[in-house]
Amino acid sequence: MIAVHSRAWWRATLALCLGSFLVFINLYAPQPLLPALRDAHGVSTLGVSMVMSVATLSLAFSLLIFGPLSDAIGRESIMRITLLLTGLCSLALAFAPNFESLLVLRFVQGFVLGGLPAVAIAWMGDEFERPALLSAVGLYIGANSLGGISGRLLGGWAGDLGGPMAGFLAVGATTLVGLVIFWRLLPTSTAFAPRRFSWHAAVQDLSGHLRNPVLLAAYLLGGINFLVFINQYSYITFRLADAPYRLAATGLGLIFLTYLGGTLGSTISGRLAQRWSQSWCMVLGVVIMMTGTGVTLSSALVGIIAGLTINAFGFFLVHSMASGWVSRQAQGARGSASALYLVFYYVGASLGGFWLEPFWNNAAWPGVAVGSWLLLALTLAIAGWLYRKEHAVRISS
Repeated sequence: MIAVHSRAWWRATLALCLGSFLVFINLYAPQPLLPALRDAHGVSTLGVSMVMSVATLSLAFSLLIFGPLSDAIGRESIMRITLLLTGLCSLALAFAPNFESLLVLRFVQGFVLGGLPAVAIAWMGDEFERPALLSAVGLYIGANSLGGISGRLLGGWAGDLGGPMAGFLAVGATTLVGLVIFWRLLPTSTAFAPRRFSWHAAVQDLSGHLRNPVLLAAYLLGGINFLVFINQYSYITFRLADAPYRLAATGLGLIFLTYLGGTLGSTISGRLAQRWSQSWCMVLGVVIMMTGTGVTLSSALVGIIAGLTINAFGFFLVHSMASGWVSRQAQGARGSASALYLVFYYVGASLGGFWLEPFWNNAAWPGVAVGSWLLLALTLAIAGWLYRKEHAVRISS
């Protein structure tokens, strides 16, 4: 097993962080381009949001395949091949002739994007000692946020220079260059024990995870929180593209620098988990998200940015804890357990537009805040239940 801060730990963690970074620049690069794509293709706000939703939905579906498959054939080849296909899809998106073909390509890209997230944390669970796993997961999820920031910055900057086509080309080229580094850095697994793949066993594993209440609670927590968090960013682009702000694609891309709050939250999550319980940190993260949502109601741009930064810190704190909780609580088949967490996570993201659109249509951004608070109250209750369960186990032991 790989010990924390050893040379092997740093090499493996760097490789997986780079892979995570590449996944998320591809997933989120179109987000600052949504207002431009809406105008270019003459579609509605909800329609253009499907550029994000179809990718997250197909990503969620792919996790049901890649997670169990990785338990049978290993993790490395899945991560490498799907990253290659991800970069090629971004290049193809640059030449999509119409909105329908754009959505089809995003659906395909979302599917291959699921390869690395489905198995990366399971790879760590196989190879790392527990302290090494907790520290690595925080850094890995911090790379998620950096990838999300960079994809939006790169997409917005290139989009202002040459339109959405330039944004997709820039992201695709960056992905292929990063893949070469990832391929060389990632160590060969030494602790993985393959299992013969069968659909019957895979379904049994997934069913077993869903019947485990502490896993199901973590799945719901991650999915509902992500529904709120990621779709707030979609609707904030529409708010800031209109009067009185009228930000262009580059300016909208810069808004996603607020994700740095999430990078901080996930990076320090390992230290917080050693001081407090994971479940208590989940409660804290949801409360921080509720607070940040309130701050975004400010009419000043600086207040909106502050609120988004607070939200990002809280969300990534919860996400780091919940995903690590799943890897720790799963009784075998960690690949499918981690994959199922991400299924809930990305299905939540794909449904967010349908939940928040009526609030947006009726009350604009204050409506989005109300819709967010309703769901965050639910996740706060779930996190509180996990805390009580964990506390009861500690007392009994």
